[in-house]
Amino acid sequence: MTQTTASPQTTTVPVAPGFAPAAIRAVLNPAARVSPRLAGRIALEIWRRPGRPIQVHRTERAVHDLARNEPVAHDGTRVATYAWGDGRRPVLLVHGWGGRASRFAPVVAALLEAGLSPVAYDAWGHGATPGPARTILDHRQVIGALEQRHGGFEAVVAHSFGVPVAWHAVADGLAADRVVAISGMGDFGDLVGSFCAQLGLDAPVDSALRAAIERRWFDGDAGIWERFSTHRLPGREVLVVHDTTDRVVLRGQADLLLAAQGAQARLLETTGLGHYRILRDPAVVAAAVAFVTGGPR
Repeated sequence: MTQTTASPQTTTVPVAPGFAPAAIRAVLNPAARVSPRLAGRIALEIWRRPGRPIQVHRTERAVHDLARNEPVAHDGTRVATYAWGDGRRPVLLVHGWGGRASRFAPVVAALLEAGLSPVAYDAWGHGATPGPARTILDHRQVIGALEQRHGGFEAVVAHSFGVPVAWHAVADGLAADRVVAISGMGDFGDLVGSFCAQLGLDAPVDSALRAAIERRWFDGDAGIWERFSTHRLPGREVLVVHDTTDRVVLRGQADLLLAAQGAQARLLETTGLGHYRILRDPAVVAAAVAFVTGGPR
């Protein structure tokens, strides 16, 4: 659950304000050897906060302001949602960690031009929805509420952490014939592994954080890492899009998605776009929309 700067050659990790990566390493690596449970609790509080919500970029503003805003109430919070178009042929968009729905502006514009109706939401701690972050099960409930509101989706387009969220929703019964997985992970545990690797946290911290997540949200169930990793989506077609220079979610994660879906999956591989520019690349956007609409792949 990480974030890059604009350059695909550098990587930063968004954490709660006031926490520096060097300070995190200095505290957590020794603490995990002395008290894994304490280290896990501290790591969890850092991990579950995506940093300050990013603002709507000036290049996204026109599309963002066209949306109809009807929040979804969920467990004491109001989740910001967005809907464009006339409501026919809805397509669900699920953003990634550190992002927000407006990051899909080029995709939204292309879907609208193709006669589809994009639907999106800001996750907790992102965009206009207050945080901290919630679990993949909370995402599933909000997506279910959007399905009730808009009807079954023609497709789902997801980016980064949004990919396991969307994949789980479809596996759990969300109506969507096609899935576009952009820069996503197939191994749910990569959410922890990449966080620890990019902050320089040792293996004991990784284990402690996983255990803390299991205790906090899943009643100690250690099977969540397998449960929310990629499994086959029967009857669905999948387009996997990944960049070879992605340093946030490594290219190998795309192979897990492809292997899970088998012959019903296709790969679009790019080079030089990294983890974030890929979402606004004209060729990628065109390919994703063509796939969603059933056009040439």
